[in-house]
Amino acid sequence: MPKDNYGREYTYKSSGTNSNGNHYCSRDYGSGAANRNAYHYSNKDGSYYYSNADGSTYYNPGTSGKGQVTYTPPSGSPSKGKRK
Repeated sequence: MPKDNYGREYTYKSSGTNSNGNHYCSRDYGSGAANRNAYHYSNKDGSYYYSNADGSTYYNPGTSGKGQVTYTPPSGSPSKGKRK
């Protein structure tokens, strides 16, 4: 079984790219994970979103320069910061 960058085992579910060139990937981390069905997507405009196995989320608005990077920890309020 493959492992992610944190050593957590997962089962690959699906991935693909739609006609607009936007990519997604989903993984199953099993019943012991806070978020069993983790996924991420990345878009042609450079924006991306992660819904992680530990229950955290991360959003980057991409190259438009609009909006803020937002990280929400597994339990807690979102923190926002300007893109660098």
